[in-house]
Amino acid sequence: MDFKAINEAAVNYEKEMTQFLRELVKIPGESAEEGNKMARAQAEMEKLGFDKIEVDPQGNLLGYMGTGKKLIAFDGHIDTVGIGEMKNWEFDPYDGYETDEEIGGRGTSDQEGGIVSAIYGAKIMKDLGLLSDEYTALVTVTVQEEDCDGLCWEYIIKEDGIRPEFVVSTEPTDGGIYRGQRGRMEICVEVKGVSCHGSAPERGDNAIYKMADILQDVRALNNNDWKESTSIRGLARMLEKEYNPEWQEARFLGRGTVTASQIFHSSPSRCAVADGCRVSLDRRMTAGETWESCLEEIRQLPAVQKYGEDVVVSMYQYDRPSYTGCVYPIECYFPTWVIPEEHDVSKALMEVHHGLYGEERMGSKTTVEMRKARPLLDKWTFSTNGVSIMGRNGIPCIGFGPGAEAQAHAPNERTWKEDLVRCAAVYAALPSIYLKNNK
Repeated sequence: MDFKAINEAAVNYEKEMTQFLRELVKIPGESAEEGNKMARAQAEMEKLGFDKIEVDPQGNLLGYMGTGKKLIAFDGHIDTVGIGEMKNWEFDPYDGYETDEEIGGRGTSDQEGGIVSAIYGAKIMKDLGLLSDEYTALVTVTVQEEDCDGLCWEYIIKEDGIRPEFVVSTEPTDGGIYRGQRGRMEICVEVKGVSCHGSAPERGDNAIYKMADILQDVRALNNNDWKESTSIRGLARMLEKEYNPEWQEARFLGRGTVTASQIFHSSPSRCAVADGCRVSLDRRMTAGETWESCLEEIRQLPAVQKYGEDVVVSMYQYDRPSYTGCVYPIECYFPTWVIPEEHDVSKALMEVHHGLYGEERMGSKTTVEMRKARPLLDKWTFSTNGVSIMGRNGIPCIGFGPGAEAQAHAPNERTWKEDLVRCAAVYAALPSIYLKNNK
């Protein structure tokens, strides 16, 4: 493997990658509104000579380079979150900016930079003759991740019938190689009450007061420790060997959390006792936790038990149409996943990084010291499409992508040109190294 030639090829494409990313930024495209962005990405694939390009019924763009037997995929979602409070931005988020080092704009780190590097990584494979009859590179430009992470890959696997050898997530990793993430789920807790006139509240049964008791228990579930003396044992118990057979990976990923994220009520008027209350809980899951166990621990909270049949604990569903009008309903459950450090995919990506850039994280002048203080092999704090790729479907998944996790969803979002170059080089080299090691 001529790592020097691969790196030089990536450096030579820096201007093209920068221009492509800046053009993507200028096209708004939140979840279910990605059509114009997708058309721009397809045009870039066509310009670079991808061997086959398809858009599936859900609206995912599938670009193939090569015609080999094994399929190795590089995934990036093209949708972005909104811009939030415009006063928090120092520049136009859809116009962005460019310096010698940085590119600013909504979606630069999360995560259109990854799409850019993946498309050009495939181009480098073709330029340098790295493609063979052993593999085909697939770049997936996917939809609705910000709304419902993994939904796109559930469709790609189940409906398109595509199942790669492994998938590289190009979500931002701050120069690191990420081998997993905590999962998450969206829980709904509904409480029934009985309304009456607010002047005589004793005649009714206030659903908000019931929910207040339940929320105190939810708070305790998150905050308490794991000892037996605690009436509600906290989620930190899953880091302990006696409670969790997967405690080692749980310690790597970090403990689970739960918090109230939304609250709603129903009442005849502001002069009446509330006859209904509903809250949404954001539950982050570590290794060893499942949607069944998470729902059951809420159902077993003392306050939930106290109010019995007046409380319903369930999981939200997602059924928003994609930009093509495709509706693909799914539970709001996004499983924890982690690929072992000794897995063939992990070892191959580490070997490529060592061959190109050494054993430490790399970064720009402004990021390199912070990055090198962190281990090369690490994990995400947030959630990715890996929840479906590996979490639901068991396809090996690993992460390496341009930009910074802390830039995701933040005002003044930016990425770094050097990251685009390095990621494109790593993507170009990875399939050959993986196949060499697994003949």
